Amino acid sequence: MVRAHESGYVALLSVLVTGAAATAIALALLVNGADSQRVVLVEQQSRQARGLAVACAEEALQQVHDNAAFSGTNMLSLGQGSCNYTVSLASPTARSIVVAGTVRNVVKKIQVYVTINTSSISITSWQEVS
Repeated sequence: MVRAHESGYVALLSVLVTGAAATAIALALLVNGADSQRVVLVEQQSRQARGLAVACAEEALQQVHDNAAFSGTNMLSLGQGSCNYTVSLASPTARSIVVAGTVRNVVKKIQVYVTINTSSISITSWQEVS
C-alpha cells in the first residue's frame, strides 16, 4: 500500500523529469534555430561576395576595353563589402583578370581570360575559383 506522502514524491519526481525533458527539447530547438540562422547568413554573404566579384570583374573588363595596354590592381568598396582585381599580361593580345569579392569572412574569387583584338575584347574564359 502506497502512502499519501510517497505518492506526492512520485508526482514531484514525474514533474521534474518531464520538465527536464521539455527543457532539453526546447534547448535543442533553440540551438538548431541559431545554426539555421547562421547558415542563412553565410549563404547571403556568399551571394553578396559573388556579386561584388562580378562587379569588379566587369570594372576590370571596362578598364581593358578603354585601354588595351592596361595592367594593374584596383580595389572597390561596394555595399557591405569590397572587391579587388588584378589585370596581368598573359600575352601581347591576352589578359588574365583575377578578382576577389569579400563580405565579412566570405571570399569569392573569379578568374577571367580575355583576348584583345584591334576593335574589341573577347572573354575566352570566366570561372569561379576556390
